[in-house]
Parts: sequence; structure tokens; C-alpha cells
Amino acid sequence: MKKVNTEMDDELRPEYDLRSLRVRKLGPERKSFGGAIVRLEPDVAEVFPNSESVNEMLRFLIRISREKKLAFPTTGADCQ
Repeated sequence: MKKVNTEMDDELRPEYDLRSLRVRKLGPERKSFGGAIVRLEPDVAEVFPNSESVNEMLRFLIRISREKKLAFPTTGADCQ
């Protein structure tokens, strides 16, 4: 069996060495470069099929709380 040569012959100048570049991940594991990321607990995530449904429910709760003049805690210490 013949050994495959992994080095490519090209005319790229040495100063353009692309081997040091990082590969950008694609798909859901990709890091987002904008917006907030919120992780849901597994039991909560079971109820919502996608982020759109989570946002819809949160907007509903915000609207109801404003109508009822309820205040949601803004810090983690107040949530306990």
C-alpha cells in the first residue's frame, strides 16, 4: 500500500501560512458573538420545543406582570 503525501504543493508564500488558523465550528456548538445566552434546566426545556416558544411565553409573563403591577426580582439573591 502506498503512503499518501499529505503536503500539498502550492504557490502560497511562506508568510501566508494558514496552518495556524483556527477552524470555526458550525452548528449548535458554535459560539454566538452577539446576544445573551440563557441555559434552561432540563425540566423546563422539555416544555418548550424551541427558543421562539420560550420568548413568546416570557413576553406573555412580562405583559401579565405589568397589567397586575407585579415586580419580578432582578437579582439572583432575591429569587430564593
